Amino acid sequence: MGIKLERNIVVEKNFASKTVAKKNFLNQELSFFSNFNDKKKERFYNDLKVLLTAGVDLKSALEIIIDEQEKEKERVFFESIHAQVVKGKSLSAAMQETGKFSEYEYFSIEIGEEANRLPEILQELMNYYADQAALKRQVMSVLTYPIFVFSITIGLVYFMMTSVVPMFGDVFRQFGSELPPLTKTIVSISEQFPTYMLIAGILIVIISFFVYSQRNQKWFLKGGTSILLRIPKVGHLLKLVYLARFTQTMHLLLSSKTPLVKSLELTNKMIKFYPLQEAIHQMQEDIEKGKALHEGMGSFKIFPKRMLSLVKVGEEVNQLEPMLHKLSKQYQEDLKHQTQLIGKLMEPLIILIIGLVVGVILVAMYMPMFNLSNLMTQ
Repeated sequence: MGIKLERNIVVEKNFASKTVAKKNFLNQELSFFSNFNDKKKERFYNDLKVLLTAGVDLKSALEIIIDEQEKEKERVFFESIHAQVVKGKSLSAAMQETGKFSEYEYFSIEIGEEANRLPEILQELMNYYADQAALKRQVMSVLTYPIFVFSITIGLVYFMMTSVVPMFGDVFRQFGSELPPLTKTIVSISEQFPTYMLIAGILIVIISFFVYSQRNQKWFLKGGTSILLRIPKVGHLLKLVYLARFTQTMHLLLSSKTPLVKSLELTNKMIKFYPLQEAIHQMQEDIEKGKALHEGMGSFKIFPKRMLSLVKVGEEVNQLEPMLHKLSKQYQEDLKHQTQLIGKLMEPLIILIIGLVVGVILVAMYMPMFNLSNLMTQ
């Protein structure tokens, strides 16, 4: 969604004179516009910041953004924001009306409007969503290769167990000789392999449904995150992801002059990770009782000691927001390094697992042939 600043800023469209039918159409279309992801938010905040910094008023800036949309649904989405602004609402109120922005986004925008610092807040929001998109890419880069290879492996094993092994089994029966235990086991499994796969598929569906239905239950969140955090490498990686989000979100809110307790409240709504949600909730209560932020954080193991020390220093010298920004960048760099390391470790590990699975099947099939050749040579 590139911005063409050299074009005429005055776009001759009368958005304020929409008919009732058009409004109904907008509301209907908005229900389908649910994929307003981090990348699109990053572009929206960047384009709006560039236009406002260039001296374009808010209504004209929104008109230019609307004119640049290639997809009708996205055009309709931004038209709804523009229509609310034309009616006299603030940008933050118009964003809230759509239901596609988080509370901390339109709260930050509201503070930016009141303090006449909207371009700065838009820049911070753009940086936030750019970093969030980068985090997702890093995590996906670790998961994509194993998932792809695992899928190929399942297909290969299914082919071997339903086509190759039965063919060898028929040949072995013609020999009438006693088969090695490993071969017997593989042939026996191959005879019922489609049934086993069906059972496995049903179990996966049941487990998925159970996880989906219980995903918001406290006992499930507490137990699930506890198990994940105990898994080597995975737990550390998961912890880094959410610590990076925590420090980044807190930095954004504090930089927009949001009170500390309110910042924690909004951050708690943004981060869907039980250990952090539980910690933030207690930290809010501690701060309201007069405790410092680092004192509230010190009661929870999810926060590393180094983080506590830096937050304490930031509070003592009244530099908490820059310190959180520094921590956010450090966690993102650490996360990038860890994802690259895990990716390098998983490649040979996956190859080894595939080799073992396929190798066991092949050895089981060729063992009777080796035995038969030995008998013929005696």
